[in-house]
Amino acid sequence: MRTQVCIIGAGPAGLLLGHLLRAEGIECVAIERQTPDHVQGRIRAGVLERITVNLMERLGLDARMKDEGLWEAGFNLADGERLIRLDLEDLVGGRVMVYGQTEIARDLMEAAESRGLEAIYSAADAALHAIESDAPYVTYRKDGKEHRVDCRFIVGCDGFHGPSRRAIPAGAAREYSREYPFGWLGILADVPPCHPELIYANHQRGFALASMRSRTRSRYYIDVPLTERVAEWPDERLWDELAIRLGPDAGARITRGPAIEKSIAPLRSYVFEPMRHGSLLLCGDAAHIVPPTGAKGLNLAASDVHYAAEALTGFFGRNDAGALAGYSARALSRVWKAERFSWSLTRLMHRFPEDGPFERAMQVAELDYIAGSRAAQTAIAENYIGLPV
Repeated sequence: MRTQVCIIGAGPAGLLLGHLLRAEGIECVAIERQTPDHVQGRIRAGVLERITVNLMERLGLDARMKDEGLWEAGFNLADGERLIRLDLEDLVGGRVMVYGQTEIARDLMEAAESRGLEAIYSAADAALHAIESDAPYVTYRKDGKEHRVDCRFIVGCDGFHGPSRRAIPAGAAREYSREYPFGWLGILADVPPCHPELIYANHQRGFALASMRSRTRSRYYIDVPLTERVAEWPDERLWDELAIRLGPDAGARITRGPAIEKSIAPLRSYVFEPMRHGSLLLCGDAAHIVPPTGAKGLNLAASDVHYAAEALTGFFGRNDAGALAGYSARALSRVWKAERFSWSLTRLMHRFPEDGPFERAMQVAELDYIAGSRAAQTAIAENYIGLPV
């Protein structure tokens, strides 16, 4: 098979890029290790920045999102005694959209065939070759046979554990990493949310988050040590802990129900530089990971895809090699700002094991400052809704 762009990974980032390229008449194919059902069934982020909403609007794939999604004009920080509401519309004139990543994947997958985007699923053992040349290619196995895709560019949208990043020689790159001493234990349940807006809570027993996927489906988290196991947290124990950490008002409004999904996700900050090597570009989790605090993961992937689509369109449409040369720097500038915000919000709202009375006093002071400072609230709000691309 021969095409102009081979995309490794057919999750939301890979499919979003594929749709953008096809809209510009660029030939591409997406190769995915998992089955379609597995891709669509992954439970991930649900808060969309303006860049992600804009791209879906640009593609004309926003109808169900606008019908079923929830616009959020604010969110809350809880300090154990009060809710500090950040009014996004008043502070920065923006909103975020609550719409699950699984729904984004579904919208992109259902539109692929009609828009000429080919996605090959259950493609095992994908390997990248000749990425430093102008004629790279990808091999994979499917149905017991080896296949090859020749192309001009490869874009790795295959997540943190995919083969794309590993294809770049170690001497040509630099990695930055921070591992956190806790994970987020999450529960998804078909119950109405306890509050109409998200609540990030800093409690003496630990962090908690109250969020939602719809008016009838809620997503809650608490932080737990990495040694904990899901089996140690039956539903009732988790609901009890959430009611304590979210405080008496929000806790009293929790509606309990059986878990649809329950898991523990470790937290990591990670950046890989550069995001382009030869004929290979990296997007999303293939190049960077942020803690889920601040909901930047999918949105950073969307901004990467935006920059990559612009660069590839410039190359194929205008023979502009300079657009590709600037891809990594443009993407990383936004990535590092999102890493800074995610790190600072994580540090503010979690109790780290090494923290003592001084660190706790700094959290209290910072939350008190945010509560009384419009300038501080504005800085948080502009980062939360997403910095310009």
